[in-house]
Amino acid sequence: MEFGKFKDSFAESRNDTGLSYMNDQNDPVTMVLGHRDVRKCAFDWKNFQSGAVPGRIVIPSEVNIRDIRQIPFEVDPPEHTSYRSLLEAWFKRPLALDYEQRLGVLVEEMLSEILSKDSFDVITEFSLPLQSKALTLLLNTPMSESETWISWGTHVFRSDETALDSNKASVLFDYLDQQINEAEKNPKEDLYTALLNSKVEGRNLTKEEIKGIMILTFAGGRDTIINTVTNTFAYFAENHDKLHFLAENPSMISFAVEELIRYFSPLTQMGRVATADTEVCGHAVKNDSRISLCWASANRDDKVFEKPNTVQLDRKNNPHVAFGFGHHKCLGATHTRQIMKVLLHKMASKNLNINILDAKEKIEALGDNQRKVGFESLQVSINIK
Repeated sequence: MEFGKFKDSFAESRNDTGLSYMNDQNDPVTMVLGHRDVRKCAFDWKNFQSGAVPGRIVIPSEVNIRDIRQIPFEVDPPEHTSYRSLLEAWFKRPLALDYEQRLGVLVEEMLSEILSKDSFDVITEFSLPLQSKALTLLLNTPMSESETWISWGTHVFRSDETALDSNKASVLFDYLDQQINEAEKNPKEDLYTALLNSKVEGRNLTKEEIKGIMILTFAGGRDTIINTVTNTFAYFAENHDKLHFLAENPSMISFAVEELIRYFSPLTQMGRVATADTEVCGHAVKNDSRISLCWASANRDDKVFEKPNTVQLDRKNNPHVAFGFGHHKCLGATHTRQIMKVLLHKMASKNLNINILDAKEKIEALGDNQRKVGFESLQVSINIK
């Protein structure tokens, strides 16, 4: 079995009608599949809003586990612009040289640790810890905090028992209340303090707004980064020559990062809510019904990408939408890119030899479609070739 391959589950529907359908907790979703149509709908915030009931644009819907609006994710222009402008400078910090160096030290230490083991599970022993430890750099909080986050598992709202776990969500919400209150009493140089000292449209942010920003920060880039890193290990386990290619051509690593993210598309889709009766791809969409922007399908559209089902690490024309499109493009994209850039540099320079020993794939049920998004577990051995 080729674990490093991720098939396109939407090709037939994309080429037929451009749409697919799924039921999400009795709140149906019309999935928009084509690259052009996905970008068009993402740009059209007046007809397809993000600022609906908190949790409704997420698939699966989170309306039953939270009533706090994730900011700026669940806000539309012009308010979105104000929030986004407030946050962008902080989330661009991963571009700084000292940040990249600290990330490099972290990845080097973690790779050294797994190289000392006979075998390990990539998710629990590398991807999850890497995501959590790297997040301390983004928030500018002590590395020790990552141990708490690691204990939450791969998703802050989901557990082995249920797709949406309100008890688990409460753990995050209570944690954030404590951190915000602590920052108010004892200001530091972390994101919590920065938000407490920030203003939007001439006023201070409320604690609920700060909490909404932090929920997005913790939830939005968690399982997506974990999936991307894990899938990268699976890919190079079956394509070691490609790792050698990057070692010989380090200037291609930035292109490789974009290509792997396009190919894996760790977030399948994101919803919008129609504000009026309208249509998509010639099909009616009723007011207050949901559509989804299917990033995973758009990223395999052969009208846009040559050989879309093949990983081409030196692909230069790569207008993928794995980080979204338009004003809601992922705020954490810079952080994710830096993690992947540093990881590929380290993996290539060490000429790692990865062998998959056992794997359990993570499959999403999406109406008539099923899509592999990553792995539930990935047991590997690793050494320097």
